[in-house]
Amino acid sequence: MEDFTKEELAKYNGKDGAKCYMAYQGKVYDVTESMLWDDGDHQGMHEGGIDLTDEMDDSPHDDDVMEEIPVVGTLID
Repeated sequence: MEDFTKEELAKYNGKDGAKCYMAYQGKVYDVTESMLWDDGDHQGMHEGGIDLTDEMDDSPHDDDVMEEIPVVGTLID
């Protein structure tokens, strides 16, 4: 497991062949292989490389979907 600052996380935006990571409640998830994160874009609503904790309340799904995504690290301040 690796620690990520928000600046480091931003490098994993899924663009130009980069891995696509996103954070939620302090954990960093690898969504690179997800069909729902095409080229770092989540259905035109979110970009990779950011903390989506505050966005989850507006999503059409519960946070239990996070259980299916590999955790690769921790988001630190």
